[in-house]
Amino acid sequence: MDPVTALVCDFGGVLTTPVAGMLESFLEASGASMPQLGLALGAVGERIGANPLFELETGRMSEARFLTELGQRLREQLGRPVELHELGESILSRLAPNERMIDYVREVRGRGLRTAICTNNVREWSDRWRSMLPVSELFDVVVDSAFVGFRKPEPRIYELTLERLGVAAHAAVLVDDIEDNCAGAVRMGMRAVVFQSTDQAIADLDAALGGVPL
Repeated sequence: MDPVTALVCDFGGVLTTPVAGMLESFLEASGASMPQLGLALGAVGERIGANPLFELETGRMSEARFLTELGQRLREQLGRPVELHELGESILSRLAPNERMIDYVREVRGRGLRTAICTNNVREWSDRWRSMLPVSELFDVVVDSAFVGFRKPEPRIYELTLERLGVAAHAAVLVDDIEDNCAGAVRMGMRAVVFQSTDQAIADLDAALGGVPL
């Protein structure tokens, strides 16, 4: 098997602490539940003819509009006003850098691998999430769904990441905490590691990197 020459990392839940529970935390102040959020998202989707989360993550919907639409649907559902404060600050303030994964990226980059972040994210959050990491030090390429108009697991976002890295699909490995995103990378011919814990991900990446001395 040809050697891996590029490491592609997800942001939230890989280079940071887990993102699980972030939406629940966001909803706490409004008094809404996750099932109610799901119904509201569905209602927004029916109104605009698209998945609102996908629209948010591809830059086609602003955070402000997303929260306004969601708040209106929740108000209709709950029969009372619903205050939805800034989503990005609510989520990102609860995340912390995963220092061991960051050190791992630094190590493999020091041995000649090309490195990239490929993230499903929100345009308005860009400065905030980038400030959590030494992005320019560690990554040759950053592909942010909100700025390129595609999101994982759409094929084009992987193609774009590979094009910018200058590597073939078989020479790149993605580490991501969402199985569908990893499956999308594999369909493109990449290798992939589903992040479940830092120890597991590093061990699986070591195996995928094969001939690269670590």
